[in-house]
Amino acid sequence: MTAASEFDRPDAVAAALERTGYLADPGLASAAFLAMRMGRPLFCEGEPGTGKTALAQALAQVLDAPLVRLQCHEGIDAAQALYDWDFPRQLLHLRTMEAAATASGDALDADAVEASLYDRRFLLARPVLEALQTTPSVLLIDEVDRADDEFEAFLLEVLAENSVTIPEIGVVRAETPPLVVLTSNRTREVHDALKRRCLYLWLEHPDLAREVAILKSRMPQLSDELAQQVAQAVHRLRGLDLLKPPGVAESLDWAAALELIGARHLDLESATTTLGAVLKYREDADRARDALDALLAS
Repeated sequence: MTAASEFDRPDAVAAALERTGYLADPGLASAAFLAMRMGRPLFCEGEPGTGKTALAQALAQVLDAPLVRLQCHEGIDAAQALYDWDFPRQLLHLRTMEAAATASGDALDADAVEASLYDRRFLLARPVLEALQTTPSVLLIDEVDRADDEFEAFLLEVLAENSVTIPEIGVVRAETPPLVVLTSNRTREVHDALKRRCLYLWLEHPDLAREVAILKSRMPQLSDELAQQVAQAVHRLRGLDLLKPPGVAESLDWAAALELIGARHLDLESATTTLGAVLKYREDADRARDALDALLAS
């Protein structure tokens, strides 16, 4: 594993990210560098498809550390993030103890039985506990804007202490705090208290030159011309006020789809055939088809 302290400047982080296929601009590289060196969570906010989740994945590769992902959703609670007890195995264990006591004629010691039932072997670690126990690690708390206020309050405590308390076992504290990346698509505003715990990074869609570079980095076999055409068309699609503007992942999917059908250029026929790789709503596809001539103009 690579220690975060081995990176002595943002350029070194940018170079390491580039080796994973993630191209970071100076602002993003600086934010990642500071998060690693200051031990602060990195709060990434921006439109879907701007590379927030991919950044956490790339940082895990850079640090050669496991990525632990917590996908947030409406109604998520602390138990789903921390731990649960394996009740079926506990029940089986209890019945085995009872059968052994009946066979031997010995009485069960209630305290000993309870202690054995709440042993670590019956503990099911959920993502946050798993990240604290797996050190070092990268903890991705994805789409935190989908969780409710109570869950944000829970995260505040965990991020501040890098530990959790399990009543039956005690305090579990990370030997090395995980590098935490939180993402938000800004479907609602996340509380200031949580943001204050973090370094903040706003991610935009890459500019045309960077998107071409990303396509070439991830798909070296792609021709320069096709990479340029795909990136340019995607940039124009983002200006159409679509329900779901395409992200970088859709650019890559579109380029891959064009390659699979043997297209050497992005023209009207190949674009129409593969439009489903880049747009995911019928209304968006209809709007794009009406504008394809302009989208493909050089």
